[in-house]
Parts: sequence; C-alpha cells; structure tokens
Amino acid sequence: MKTIHKSAKLNNVLYDVRGPIVDAAKQMEDEGQKIIKLNIGNLAPFGFDAPEEIQQDMIRNLPNSAGYSDSKGIFGARKAVMHYSQQQGVTGVTLDDIYLGNGASDLIGMATNALLDDGDELLVPAPDYPLWTAVASLSGGKPVHYLCDEANGWMPDLDDIRAKITPRTKGLVVINPNNPTGAMYSDELLKALVQIAREHGLVLLADEVYDKVLYDGVTHTALASLSTDVLTLTFNSLSKAYRSCGYRAGWMVISGNKEVARDYIEGINMLANIKLGSNVPGQWAIQTALGGYQSINDLVREGGRLRRQRDLAYELISAIPGVSCVKPKAALYMFPRLDPAMYPIADDRQFFMEVLRATRVMLVQGSGFNYPDQQHFRIVFLPHEDDLRVAIGRLADFLARYRQQHGTA
Repeated sequence: MKTIHKSAKLNNVLYDVRGPIVDAAKQMEDEGQKIIKLNIGNLAPFGFDAPEEIQQDMIRNLPNSAGYSDSKGIFGARKAVMHYSQQQGVTGVTLDDIYLGNGASDLIGMATNALLDDGDELLVPAPDYPLWTAVASLSGGKPVHYLCDEANGWMPDLDDIRAKITPRTKGLVVINPNNPTGAMYSDELLKALVQIAREHGLVLLADEVYDKVLYDGVTHTALASLSTDVLTLTFNSLSKAYRSCGYRAGWMVISGNKEVARDYIEGINMLANIKLGSNVPGQWAIQTALGGYQSINDLVREGGRLRRQRDLAYELISAIPGVSCVKPKAALYMFPRLDPAMYPIADDRQFFMEVLRATRVMLVQGSGFNYPDQQHFRIVFLPHEDDLRVAIGRLADFLARYRQQHGTA
C-alpha cells in the first residue's frame, strides 16, 4: 500500500514539553517507576486547586452550557475581560474586540492563521514557548527567532530584532512574563519593542498568561497600554494564575490602531465563526475569576508556596558546580545553563533522556524551546519542596558522575 506521510507543515513543529522524553517517562511509569515531573506547567497534579468559587460558578451554569455560545464568547465573560483591560490601562477596547477561546493556545493559532500568508515571517523569541514557533509554521509562515540575552537577565536583544526584520515580517511576538526563563520586562524595554513595531508596521502579539504570577514585588505592565497606535493582540487565560489549565478558558483582546487592520480583523472573525465558539462551561469561570478574590497573590508573596518553591529550586540548582541560572522574577519556570567546559553535550535531547532514565526526573532540554545551543534546560518548580529537594539532588548526583566520566570534575 502507498505510504501516508505527515504534512510538510509539521517539519518545523516541535513540542518537547510533551515529546519523546515524556513518552519514555510514561513507559517507565507503566513499569511501576515513580517519575518526578519538572517538565510541564500543569498545576493540578501538584495540589494547586482552582478557586472553589470558580468551580461553583461552572457547576451552577452547566444547565445553560449545552448550546453554542456566540462565536466570540458569552457576554458576561467578555465584559469582565473588557473591564480587566481597562484596569490595565488599555484604552479603546470594546466587547467586539474580545474573543474567548479554548485556552490562549487556541486563540494564538487563530490569530496567526489569519495573519500569515505562505512565506511570511513572524519574529519569535529564543528561547520561546514552542507553541508560537509551531503555529507560525502551521500557518504556512516562517518563524524567525530573535535572541534573548542571558547575560542581560534574558531581555530581548533589540539589535538582533532589528537585524532580522525583512519585507516579509508581519508580526513581533512578546512573551512577558516569559516562559521559559521567568524574565520580566521593564517599561523601557516594552516601549522600545513598541517603537520597533511602529517603525516597521508590525503587529504586536503579546503573550501575557503569567501577568499575575509575580515575585519580589515586581509589577507587570500590559504591552497594549503602551501601544495605543500600534495594532496589538493580547493573549491571556485562567490556566496559570487561577490554576485552571483543564478548563481551557482563555481570551484575546485586540487594541491599538484597528482602523488599518479591518481586513485582518475580518479574517479573525471568519475563523471565530468557523470554530462556532469555545468550551462554554469554561467561559462561565472567567467573570468570577477576574472579579473575585485573587488567591494567586497568597501563593507568590513572601512565604507563599510558589515563592518558597522558586527560592528553593533556585538555591539548589545554583549550588551545583558548573550550573548557572538567572533567578526568575515571574512565572513557574527557570532556564539554567550547563557550563560546556564541564558538561560537553552533543545532543541535549539525548542527554536529558539519559537524565530521566538514570534519575527518574523529567526535564525539558533547551532546544525544545528553540534555543540555539545544547547547554540549557527548563525547570518547573511546581512540586512540593521535599520533591524538589529529591529531584534536584538526583540531578546533582547525575551531573557529578558525568563530570567524572568526562574528566571535568
């Protein structure tokens, strides 16, 4: 029979957050081994429960959830997002500018499909959240990665961005707070990114899913509050701040100069209509979440669980010889570096496969986030402190043996 091949559009698609290492870990679990998972920002398995008031609102509204909603989403949830945008200082947002989706991921795909023609380019940070690279490729476009500078706290390299703009560049992706580095961008840097988009007629795509997961008293500025004359699409969801990954409730807000983007917005509306609307039970959670008690603040404050776990993971990973790490200011992740003089690595995916098999600790290699070296990896610090101590202790022992084997101890 004729062999059936996958689409060529998938050649540049990578999602090692759930990739071969995860498949190997599942096989090990099937064999009865216990795996400590530091690979994915899925909060529920680690005891981070969704606020009870959100759960109750979904239950009460289930009888009203059997039919399709408006293709953009239910009125109350969209109105809550509109008010939230106003609180962030974003001007000119109406209900028509708000779209609800099955998580932010759904809407990122929709916005990218509506924007890119075959061969068009989308500027995406490196390291990135790999969904952005994937959707650019699946849209027929070309992801072009601009570097974030580890020596400068993982801030985007503005000169590198400018150097990579071509006549085919259509948009600039900004992930702030950042996944996978945990970096948080200053207003000065955000204004510089807006200026680049202004000068080159680019659409700004702002991934702000972690805008409430902040440490050490830092504050977040919505990019759209600084880009009133530049078309800006902002993506957010309940997944992280409200520990509701499985509810698949996200939103997209269009702001800035909408007049020049009428045709693009018409394309977004077409795709929203084709989709028929997103998961209705999850939509009912949005108004309650945004208007209710912000329990995330208890988790990230000094003494809060996320804050303690971030501090512990940073302390333990930084104590390993030859491992350096920029301390994250936000989100659920850190992106350490292995000194290549001490840890010569030819294939980082294979290296972290060996880590998994030897330690039963699951991590994701830096190349899984489209970063152009073999020396980085992402840690998720969601497990309880005891599990973090065990996991990072096992990694430290593995790295000590690796140094001895390679004569770099």
